[in-house]
Amino acid sequence: PDPKPEPEPEAQPEPKPAAKPTPKPEVKNEKRSSKKGSKTSRREAAAAEALNENGVEIPEGLKIHDPRPHVNVVFIGHVDAGKSTLSGQILLLTGQVDQRTIDKYEREAKEKNRDSWYLAFIMDTNEEERAKGKTVEVGRAHFDTEKKRYTLLDAPGHKNYVPNMIAGAAQADIGVLIISARKSEFEAGFDRGGQTREHAMLAKTLGISRLVVAINKMDEATVKWSKKRYDGIIKKLNAFLKKYFKEKNIVYLPVSAYTGANLLKKVDKAVCPWYNGDCLIDVLDNVRDTKRNSKAGLRIPIIDRYKDMGTICALGKVEAGTLFKGQKLAIMPTGSTGDCVGILVNEKPVDIALPGENVVIQTKGLDENELQSGFVICERARPCKKCVAFEAEIRITELLPHKPLMTSGYTCILHCHTVVIQCQISKLIEIVDKKKNTVIEKKPKFAKKNQFVNVKIKVPKSIAVETYKDFSQLGRFTLRDEGKTIAIGRILKLKEMKKK
Repeated sequence: PDPKPEPEPEAQPEPKPAAKPTPKPEVKNEKRSSKKGSKTSRREAAAAEALNENGVEIPEGLKIHDPRPHVNVVFIGHVDAGKSTLSGQILLLTGQVDQRTIDKYEREAKEKNRDSWYLAFIMDTNEEERAKGKTVEVGRAHFDTEKKRYTLLDAPGHKNYVPNMIAGAAQADIGVLIISARKSEFEAGFDRGGQTREHAMLAKTLGISRLVVAINKMDEATVKWSKKRYDGIIKKLNAFLKKYFKEKNIVYLPVSAYTGANLLKKVDKAVCPWYNGDCLIDVLDNVRDTKRNSKAGLRIPIIDRYKDMGTICALGKVEAGTLFKGQKLAIMPTGSTGDCVGILVNEKPVDIALPGENVVIQTKGLDENELQSGFVICERARPCKKCVAFEAEIRITELLPHKPLMTSGYTCILHCHTVVIQCQISKLIEIVDKKKNTVIEKKPKFAKKNQFVNVKIKVPKSIAVETYKDFSQLGRFTLRDEGKTIAIGRILKLKEMKKK
């Protein structure tokens, strides 16, 4: 009788081993999963959690297409600094363009007696751009590295096409300021009213906080990788750029777009013995990722729209929130509603798009006129705000010679995300001293260059914007008049339309 109770305790541990193995493999598999898989699962979980918190359910089976972060890089700078050539060289070095296409472009460039332009032809596809050698519209291309995926935006440098440059820079996360080191070309762009200063200032206004400065044409006969020339350019540039950017967020490096030196691989010591930094692609890979809010309400400013096989498609960048297939959408400021039936990223169909992605949204239930440039795609539950007037803080950067003072009633062009509309400074509220954070004058009659002013701005029809505090991407703006940037600012308070 004594040994009989022994089998009873033996029977108890039997279910325990059966119960233990079930959770253990799950934990081990998560730890052993590759870095790529773990990043994917984390991002998917974060997106799902954010949407579920806000009462939005993601249909089962939808997955994030790529775990690597996506970065928009815009190339800006004075005309003829080499932006298109640098863009084309990067695409060639990263294998995005085949040799047969390059040979074709070389022949076309020789026919136009512009042998060195063949790399620029990769980005400048328009015949007008190729004939003049000037970029008119923002070129767009894609390449990736092991760490990140990039969309490359080639902005025009000529002063006549600054509005196009603003449209390109508004989509960017990182700015690459291209400077020509050739004798007299840097001075023409920087000292003599060129576009270098304006482009750098606009980049900061449009939300770019990290700037890479590429000193191009270092192989040119008047430069020959001279450290003296390089240091002289940096000294002048740094004194200006630190007014707008933190010095820790500015990186300088010498490059040659034509030869490809210091782009994909570090420049050879035999060519440039004094440079010890990284090449351009490594610098971009090591730039800290932009903070993005996937938990916020969906915000996609529309850049353009088109009709494809009966489906109305909208192009834009996901500034905040998460877009997924089957989502219920609202278009502001009109309030029209529709559904997202498909998402394309780099012309490939995907299920989910997180902040920072450039997307083509295939819609259902929306008319072509309801998707216009300047409108914002949102969730139905949390739509973007709309207004016909707002209070803002502006910094007057420059005024026209025949309009040296800004007064109430001043009219100009407002650029805010993809919105371009005429506006009026209806009221000057106060002039502010930003250093001391004090009010200098209330209800001033006029304001001058370099002053910080709180103003009220009116627009002729309702626009979709947000305050800078709530959504910084939709709360920054630029004021331009007669082809010049006169002020930069941010929205403080919205004045919504009164219901009749």
